[in-house]
Amino acid sequence: MKHTILSILFLTLSITVGRTQTEYANPSISIGIIVSDIETSLDFYTKIMGMKETGGFSIDETFGKRSGLSGGTPFDVKIMKVVDDPNATELKLVAFGNEKTAPDKHIQDRNGMQYTTYFIKSTDKILKRLKENNVPLLGETPINLSDGRTFILFQDPDGVFIEVIGN
Repeated sequence: MKHTILSILFLTLSITVGRTQTEYANPSISIGIIVSDIETSLDFYTKIMGMKETGGFSIDETFGKRSGLSGGTPFDVKIMKVVDDPNATELKLVAFGNEKTAPDKHIQDRNGMQYTTYFIKSTDKILKRLKENNVPLLGETPINLSDGRTFILFQDPDGVFIEVIGN
């Protein structure tokens, strides 16, 4: 019994020390995507990707200028998550009315954030939603991976590549 208590205490201390040795207050990150049409993108990320809109906020002219984010243009941010959990990664969608550009053909075509990866339990539902919404798959996907999972590649309405990996 004494050995078990010491083991639990050591494990708890190890986990606590490991967590305090980082400068980050949250283990996830937020990713911002500038979209051409906010409603189209919200539709895509909720209906096809299965994400949830979990909140949002507005940036006014003053903060947009002082922060260097928008040079003074106000904007609204819509927050999407795969689960409504405070530590879940956020996908922040913002629209400035920019024109939609032709999507890249491959991830190496341009520098910057080009793709996101979603790990899901089963690819069946998302494949069905992609087909029902006429979202084309890229390459020869779906591809069976050596570990038994399936890899799918497609693009969102503004051309951001999306990898989905699941069973």
